[in-house]
Amino acid sequence: MAKKIDFNRSLKDLNVTDINARIQEDKLRLKKLEFAHAISPLENPISIRDLRLDIARLNTELRKRELGI
Repeated sequence: MAKKIDFNRSLKDLNVTDINARIQEDKLRLKKLEFAHAISPLENPISIRDLRLDIARLNTELRKRELGI
């Protein structure tokens, strides 16, 4: 829970361009993790889920800014 709160607080300082860049970086990292996991199991497969959740949080923050919430 604390990770989520810290993550959301750190998003407040980013502008829309930075958020979009971070989404693209995280999506690329997710693809690499999933590919590596398909070849040989990762030591910590929960990292894939955490990265997906971070991408979703970034998209949510981006959408909030589009709507002006």
